[in-house]
Amino acid sequence: MITHPFTYQAPSTIEEAVRELGRNGESKVIAGGHSLLPLMKLGLAQPEALIDLRRIASLREIRIEDDGIIAIGALTTHRDIAHDPTVRAKLAALAEAASAVGDLQVRARGTIGGSLAHADPAADEPAPALAFDATIRAIGPKGRRDIKATEYFKGTFETALAENEIITEVRFPAPAGRTGSAYAKFAHPASGFAVTGVAAVVTVKADGSVERVAIGVTGAAAAAYRATAAEKALAGTNGDAKAIAAAAAKATDAITALSDLAASSEYRKHLVTVYAKRAIERALSRAKA
Repeated sequence: MITHPFTYQAPSTIEEAVRELGRNGESKVIAGGHSLLPLMKLGLAQPEALIDLRRIASLREIRIEDDGIIAIGALTTHRDIAHDPTVRAKLAALAEAASAVGDLQVRARGTIGGSLAHADPAADEPAPALAFDATIRAIGPKGRRDIKATEYFKGTFETALAENEIITEVRFPAPAGRTGSAYAKFAHPASGFAVTGVAAVVTVKADGSVERVAIGVTGAAAAAYRATAAEKALAGTNGDAKAIAAAAAKATDAITALSDLAASSEYRKHLVTVYAKRAIERALSRAKA
């Protein structure tokens, strides 16, 4: 039960939301509420005001821009992302990650903007955001700015968002030709969070060799990260089983793996290797199809 008092605002524009966020003391933005409301019930978050974004229709769309960028509004639900034909065709790893979030109720209410803003180290969608080199677009008192996903995740529940900034959309570059992607996850059996989740995006040359690979990992460390050592190991190879296994083995080279009730650090490293291999194999198969 939430026992502390707070005010409630429901602005109709993003500019109004930014103004309300700045004038209400300790305020929090709410979208789906699946991250914030449990914290409020536990007394871990006690905002003086809630700024509800759900009336801002412009934040709830998926569009393709003239340069091929796929822009996904911050209020787009996991369910809508998972079922969108454009996302499924061009950003398969993102569609798979969205379909792996929580349960039906969470996917129907939770949003991509809320997930990225909360930055839970076990959330699903940060992994494909990293692997696709997405950009998080935010607006605040100083105006609009774009933050690269590779520079966005700073630590557990910590991001590059400045005070009173609100995510408006997540922007994914158009994938190159002969590109495939996939997301592979080992989920906690009760919560559904990722004990390990790996997104791989692979581009191949005409001869089938690996031209470029990007790998995003969630659930294994204090924040989602790019497995750059694994990427370098696979790029330029023919993508055979030996090359994939060698690359996957490097997916935890630069991290201190988490150790908790869900899994020890050693087991998490093992899971990252296993699920990196699976994600790469599927992504490579799709790139060659």
